[in-house]
Amino acid sequence: MRRGYLHVTRFPVQRKVIESPELSGQPLVLVEEVRGQRRVAFASTRALKAGVRPGMTLTAATALEPGLRHFPYRPKDEAQALASLGESLLGLCPGFQCDAPEGLWFDASAAHLVGGEPELGARVLEVCGEQGYRAHVTVASEAFTSRVLARHGSRRVEVVEAGQGARALAPLPLSALEDGSAKAFWVLGLSTLGEVAALPAGAVTARGGASAARAHARCRGVDDTPFTPDPLEEVLEDRVVLDAPADTFEPVQFALKTLLDRLGARLSGRQRAAVRLTFVLRLDPTGEAQVPLLLARPTARAKLLLDLARHRLGELRLERPVAEVAVRVDAHDEDLGQQLALGDAPEGDAALEGVLSRLATTLGEEALFAASLEPVHRPEAAHTPKAFHPPEARRGLLSPSGPLAPEGHGPGAPVTVWRETGAARERPSRLLARPARLDAEVAASGEMLAARLAGRRHRVTAMAGPERLGGEWWTDTPYQRDYYRVHFEGLGPAWVYRDGRDGDYYLQGLFD
Repeated sequence: MRRGYLHVTRFPVQRKVIESPELSGQPLVLVEEVRGQRRVAFASTRALKAGVRPGMTLTAATALEPGLRHFPYRPKDEAQALASLGESLLGLCPGFQCDAPEGLWFDASAAHLVGGEPELGARVLEVCGEQGYRAHVTVASEAFTSRVLARHGSRRVEVVEAGQGARALAPLPLSALEDGSAKAFWVLGLSTLGEVAALPAGAVTARGGASAARAHARCRGVDDTPFTPDPLEEVLEDRVVLDAPADTFEPVQFALKTLLDRLGARLSGRQRAAVRLTFVLRLDPTGEAQVPLLLARPTARAKLLLDLARHRLGELRLERPVAEVAVRVDAHDEDLGQQLALGDAPEGDAALEGVLSRLATTLGEEALFAASLEPVHRPEAAHTPKAFHPPEARRGLLSPSGPLAPEGHGPGAPVTVWRETGAARERPSRLLARPARLDAEVAASGEMLAARLAGRRHRVTAMAGPERLGGEWWTDTPYQRDYYRVHFEGLGPAWVYRDGRDGDYYLQGLFD
């Protein structure tokens, strides 16, 4: 099996800088409690240059760098963030296996779909770069080979052909073993993995035991470690613990950006789009505030989600400081994407989505309406308004709307809509509850010149039609009508029909 390894150098430090950009280039460490002492778990590049090393006490590290800033290291949060990064890669690979705290393996078997393994590695780095991470990728046939080369190699993207693991590992230093097995080879004066691989297997086993034999086999490119993909969480949820309780919105805003960037990448990796979110602000010392967000259209775009979150939370008044920010996806749908045509303006669509989402969230879910097609031939009854909900049917041959679905399969059964060209076939967005009779002035040719409505005369400036429709003869209310699109002076474009029974004109609806 071909597998890749993604190594994000000092992942917890990079994540901290992404969450707090003002820390970029500053000396900082992440510390953890070890037997009652605060010790350095990870250090930034500037702190390392000052002599700070992992395992050092915080007191000793501060003595080396007086301006050192320190933050708590939370392994559980780092593991969750690493898993989120793995989910964002699912659009490129079938699965991933976390190797906390700085890397993960991913299944590279689908590399041919993106142009080969080098291109896959580049695409993986591109996804990481979009989230602000700097990393290295190696693709190989063995778990050990891919991990060690990604961590200790010099190339950003490296591909090791099958059977070439030993040759690729040979120049690496003995410290690349990163476990106790290296000690058995240090005493022999060896310095590279290639020198270890050249030793006789029997002699290695006799001197160092099972662990040395295992390290020797891996240096020779032999590794049977299985790939076990991490299971995906059913509920998409993420959180950020603030360094200190926040009384202002600015720290919360930074946390929101981190969360939604991560959430958008996870949704994109799963080919899903959020429909409804809930933001949870946990307060200090106790309490929480939950703020729902309903989207006008399913989306995985982090920028749009952040704009809407700012609108919802920016003016929120809380009694206590915010200690933690969390976001949960309560409902999501298949991400169908958006097909743009020449002349389309995606910026306008994004702005409209934002406005509609704000209306739905502020005024309530039932305030946003969509058109629902009805199996009725009479044109003014062919669609009715309904509360907006994202589509539930999935695409595919066996989906409710697919070509192999049973006939009349529930509400998702396909509906055929006949479209004809011409302005007369357009339908208005606003229909009158009852058609209004028009006192029409008609020329000898039958063309409408003007009409009176509510006692006021409106001159006709343009007229298109007729669209002749009739039907429902089997009911008590058959109809025979000629529909027109008429532009009235002072009223705008309107939908008018002439009733075949009495010959009068009626106003049916208005165009926006």
